[in-house]
Amino acid sequence: MSTEPQQTNRTAAGASTFPGAPDGDTATSPADMTATRLVAGFSRGELSPREATEAVLERIARRDTELNAYCLVDADRARDAARASEERWHRGEPCGRLDGVPTSVKDVMLTRGWPTLRGSRTTSRDQDWREDSPAVARLREHGAVLVGKTTTPELAWKGVTDSPLTGVTRNPWDASVTPGGSSGGAAAAVAAGMAPLATGTDGGGSVRIPASFTGTATIKPTRGLVPHYPASPFGSLAHTGPITRTVADTALILTVLAGPDDRDWSALAPPGVDYTTVLDRSLDGVRIAYSATLGGVEVDPEVSGAVAAAVALFERLGARVEEVDPPVGDCREAFQTLWYSGAAKATQHLTGEQRELLDPGLRAVADEGRGHSAQDYLAAVAVRAALGERMGRFHRAHDLLVTPTTPVPAFTAGRETPPGRTERRWTGWAGFSYPFNMTQQPAASIPCGLTSGGLPVGLQIVGPRHADPLVLAASQRAEDLLARRDPL
Repeated sequence: MSTEPQQTNRTAAGASTFPGAPDGDTATSPADMTATRLVAGFSRGELSPREATEAVLERIARRDTELNAYCLVDADRARDAARASEERWHRGEPCGRLDGVPTSVKDVMLTRGWPTLRGSRTTSRDQDWREDSPAVARLREHGAVLVGKTTTPELAWKGVTDSPLTGVTRNPWDASVTPGGSSGGAAAAVAAGMAPLATGTDGGGSVRIPASFTGTATIKPTRGLVPHYPASPFGSLAHTGPITRTVADTALILTVLAGPDDRDWSALAPPGVDYTTVLDRSLDGVRIAYSATLGGVEVDPEVSGAVAAAVALFERLGARVEEVDPPVGDCREAFQTLWYSGAAKATQHLTGEQRELLDPGLRAVADEGRGHSAQDYLAAVAVRAALGERMGRFHRAHDLLVTPTTPVPAFTAGRETPPGRTERRWTGWAGFSYPFNMTQQPAASIPCGLTSGGLPVGLQIVGPRHADPLVLAASQRAEDLLARRDPL
């Protein structure tokens, strides 16, 4: 039987440089393998779920004291699940597409038997944790080995990962810098080999920002493709998406997660697509718009250079690339009205004493959100609707849009904004990501290079609503031509 899972409230770890793979750790370790490779190995009898799970648990024990990517690890329950998976594989009866693959869950998703504290000291652990969110339920149906829960900023409110409950989460490429957020623990875990698959959420960039900062792959799917429950206080800005090490793994887990759940009234119909089968689609004649600044975002020169070099590869793949800015305009104020109102909603039940326990930044934006009227909110909704219409028209002439994922590489851990910049809040530097939460479009991020300081740079690939297969195919084709490097 599983013992009580360990929940840790860690403070900031040391800021030493990530040491890389220790002696004896090689590329053949199951902890470094993709989910696709693990499943193939299980099916051929060359690998076992127990081997994979033990390798991941050992990696967590060795690395996570420094990185602080997990807030809960349930080794006993993971071992039980791996043992059951191994028995199914021996019988030739795997129960799903991810049977035996170690996977983490972001700690904003309900998970049966584990507390969901959302990075907050205001959430009571003493509750009856009997329900799985839709994403977690689908993972269980497909036999994934749930290892633990990953860190998040409090209530997933910002684009970096630190919280009063769990402290500062750090980046495997350099532990002095942030992995981004709000799915920063998920991305750090994947990048460090502490589980090849992770679930995340994205309300303004929260899977794409950490994927960019950690050299991992992700997609924020079309809103509603992956059901979201409980309903987010941030409304339909919030998406559910995976973080993985490769596009193939992203397609695999998205195939598992996609499809309606009757608890999400806004979920889309079943997609009827196995996303792993669309990755070899030709890009011949595909019309790609390349926007280096999205019309005004200030971008680090090294990020610009890496992205421009990656964009040039699309022409080698037969795509027609045109440098053009989409009609996004300045939508930050409207996004902040929606986002801060959501923060106010998420914290409205707290007592004065509990409010003092909040992340000061969250408390500030929630206070600002409480000052918005219904008319303010509806005006922001109107801006959002107009943006969606403009982007719909834009995609009549352009099948895809490519941009940097983030305008800067990862910066100092524990900060909300990069040093030397004047932005007060994370929205000031995340201008490539949140517009596409407002429009609900699919948007992927893949690694496209490293800075001179050895930090990853992300390439964002955006499609019109429901064009998830094309976004994944373009991501795969680009990944094929880009040299992958890992922090391990």
